[in-house]
Amino acid sequence: MVKLAPSILSADFANLETAIRGIDANGGDWVHVDVMDGLFVPNITIGIPVVKALRPVTTLPLDVHLMIDRPIRYVEQFVKAGADYLTIHIESDTLENNLAALDKIASLGCKPAIALKPGTPAEAAKPYLKKCAMILVMTVEPGFGGQKFMADMMPKLKTLRTWLDEVNPGCILEVDGGVDTKTCTLCKENGAEVLVAGSAYFGAKDKAAFVKLIQE
Repeated sequence: MVKLAPSILSADFANLETAIRGIDANGGDWVHVDVMDGLFVPNITIGIPVVKALRPVTTLPLDVHLMIDRPIRYVEQFVKAGADYLTIHIESDTLENNLAALDKIASLGCKPAIALKPGTPAEAAKPYLKKCAMILVMTVEPGFGGQKFMADMMPKLKTLRTWLDEVNPGCILEVDGGVDTKTCTLCKENGAEVLVAGSAYFGAKDKAAFVKLIQE
């Protein structure tokens, strides 16, 4: 069964505890936390103190997606704040620094992950494949919620699944961006195992029904 990770980027920030408890009550699997610094992406969201505050609120895995410049500077703090999965963008720093960041994440007992922007080819992920517990394929440009799903990212997703099956079959493939009850089918068909949904989940009238549709 595919897992759903609702993104709190689309939640009511004045009532995050309520939103996160709702994810659990409605059958969601993970909580996706988008961290943006205004440098790597043109938006600023939340940081380490908020992740730390969210940790006691839920037993669901915190899937923390760092859309920040040079994440190696902060990965230890995010792990200590309570991240279960910590994703860095391969475009955010040098290969050397990113590999070191993944090693640090893993050494602290957290699951390391990388993300690829739409314009980044699958080949760019090759040096990271054996070090990752998860790879995130962006199907929108990172930075803002509510964007249209980019179906042309599916060949990249399928290629990554093929490569991972050869060198790291336990690595999870995640898709983030424009996921809803229609686009989720395409993601599943091409190897996605975790789907991030923000505006589609929080905008759903029946969130529990939405979760079931995505998972099944």
